[in-house]
Amino acid sequence: MSTSQTTPIAFLKGHGTENDFVIVPDPDNTVDLPARAVAALCDRRAGIGADGLLHVVRSAAHPEAHAMAAEAEWFMDYRNADGSVAEMCGNGVRVFARYLQRAGLAEAGDLAVATRAGVKKAHLAKSTGPAGGPVRDGDITVHMGRAALPEQGVTVTVGGRAWPARNVNMGNPHAVAFVDDLAHAGSLLTEPPVSPSSVYPDGVNVEFVVSRGPRHVAMRVHERGSGETRSCGTGACAVAVAAARRDGADPAVTGAPVTYTVDLPGGRLLITERPDGGIEMTGPAVIVAEGHIDPHWLATAQA
Repeated sequence: MSTSQTTPIAFLKGHGTENDFVIVPDPDNTVDLPARAVAALCDRRAGIGADGLLHVVRSAAHPEAHAMAAEAEWFMDYRNADGSVAEMCGNGVRVFARYLQRAGLAEAGDLAVATRAGVKKAHLAKSTGPAGGPVRDGDITVHMGRAALPEQGVTVTVGGRAWPARNVNMGNPHAVAFVDDLAHAGSLLTEPPVSPSSVYPDGVNVEFVVSRGPRHVAMRVHERGSGETRSCGTGACAVAVAAARRDGADPAVTGAPVTYTVDLPGGRLLITERPDGGIEMTGPAVIVAEGHIDPHWLATAQA
């Protein structure tokens, strides 16, 4: 990929339950986005500021997504705030879908999105304004696939406290710890130590969870490569599955779906696990701004 340093780069800013993203539309995969450029754009003081970056590319134009092009026209090339590549981001898929809808590239209804964790199916709800006209503010449901529950347990430590954590993989790795108080998670500026570290050779997202009522939990999360974020979609799914198993609920056994309300610092998500193991996440996605990145600033920022 390459792009002229004198050509402005279009961007948008969006969020899903305050998990925020810089969106770079690039259908033909011509914009160069090395890790340092992504980190500069996501910097909250010197850049645009975000938890991550959504690079919007046609699947056929990206070598990592070419094989999925027949199933999903668009590929979510997701990057963490530090520029590292990530497999998947649940809130990111919703915001990605909202961008495609805003750009006239997707309509209300079903939408397939290619990710490094495979093709994810989204559903954009239809909604109407006060006068009955269509508006683009309905919730988006994403079919997140199945959770893998590796048997090897892990321990999460913060300060002098330690908790056993549930190992959950949602296309990316999670360690879910149930605590008495969300303040026990500390500042979450750095990744809480997880042992044995060999379980997560590429790092891990760590969730701290408290109960709020029947099938209702609240959480905080440290996302690898981004620090504490206001929301994490795959994390909310991992938390709901871990909470269900803690509560003795397994849809594959009972044949009945189970839904958890998950409160995050940035909002609320509804997570449903189906008897076939499929997990659905429903929540909002908002585009808040658009503009152009100064190419000279970007070149200087990553120098």
